[in-house]
Amino acid sequence: MAQRRHASIILILGAMTALSPFSIDMYLPGFPAIARDLHTTVPQVALSLSTFFIGISAGQLLYGPLLDRFGRKKPLYAGLSLFIFTSIGCMTAQTIEWLIALRFLQAIGSCVAGVAAVAMVRDLFPVEENARVFALLMLVLGLSPLLAPTLGGYVTAAFGWQSVFIILAVMGALLLLATRYGLPDGYQPDTSLSLKPRPILANFLAVLREPQFSTYAFAGGMSFAGLFAYVADSPLVFMDIFKVSGQVYGWIFAGLSVGLIGASQLNSSLLRHYRSEQLVFAALCCQVTITLIFLLLTSLGWIGLTGTLVLLFAFLACLGISNPNNGALSLAPFTKNAGSASALMGATQMGLGALASFCVSLLNNHTAVPMVSIMASTSLLALLILLVGRNRIKNKVADPAESVQNPVAL
Repeated sequence: MAQRRHASIILILGAMTALSPFSIDMYLPGFPAIARDLHTTVPQVALSLSTFFIGISAGQLLYGPLLDRFGRKKPLYAGLSLFIFTSIGCMTAQTIEWLIALRFLQAIGSCVAGVAAVAMVRDLFPVEENARVFALLMLVLGLSPLLAPTLGGYVTAAFGWQSVFIILAVMGALLLLATRYGLPDGYQPDTSLSLKPRPILANFLAVLREPQFSTYAFAGGMSFAGLFAYVADSPLVFMDIFKVSGQVYGWIFAGLSVGLIGASQLNSSLLRHYRSEQLVFAALCCQVTITLIFLLLTSLGWIGLTGTLVLLFAFLACLGISNPNNGALSLAPFTKNAGSASALMGATQMGLGALASFCVSLLNNHTAVPMVSIMASTSLLALLILLVGRNRIKNKVADPAESVQNPVAL
């Protein structure tokens, strides 16, 4: 593959992985403006984020079999077209109910890009180059939460929240063109693959019966659910309670994301000295301690903006350590069903995240207590799942490469 062609394909695949994170993060600074224009509240607007998470969770399970059965490009054309039309629909939404419904469909459209990008790395590059290409995609994925909310804050302030969805529609259209003209057909459709529910469900059930998967996937998903509560409630906490502007909120969100991204990179160094199981246990213990302290201080009203930022940064750093190791340990037992295991792990994480973000919106009382309560509860449950589940693992399969460095970027 010529070097220039090689670079352009990596650039397109990187942009594909960034589509869902940009769709999540870019409109967060516009929550107060959306609430005003649609005559509703910020917690109601946050429900549009919860439905987006549900859409991504369902979409990951949907697109895995479709990408194998019909090839990579046809599902990409369908999903990106859906994303473009629903982005335009979000821009013109006149009620919060329409926005919530359209965001669900937008998520189903967007998540095909990320799922297909991972599959196409394996299709288009030699095995010995896969790790390097994935590292480049993860860099793009990690930069998304740094750029998207900051850009969204300035765009919303200058042109209104509707302009964010115009930008997303343009991104989708450019990706559709890039897919058509910039990506080769590196995979032949498997017409023998059954799309009937029974064999697909049987495959997923086989994955769930593996104790190592169920322990680390559910512990990881539960611990990561606190992040979704933070993302859903952070516009209210920072812009309504602490009265920062949309632009400042974007910078705060980007700065806190450094904790997650930086810790996930530090994890590579820690793995030279500690096992993945040790790092997961230590990170979860720290996460529980931090969130309980955070909950106590918040409930008593003894914490301000600076203390909130410090504790959130520490919380995200814990996730940056535990999440990649949970992923590695979850997928390690699989060779034949690795694709199904990966899709089920992602769907579990997004499903629990959607539930957490929905709960924080439901419990909203115009303080940070619901957000921190969900963060503490999910952290405790994650530690409990780990302590109970690891006793069921008879023959632990270690991840030989210890290389799943893929925090979900929000």
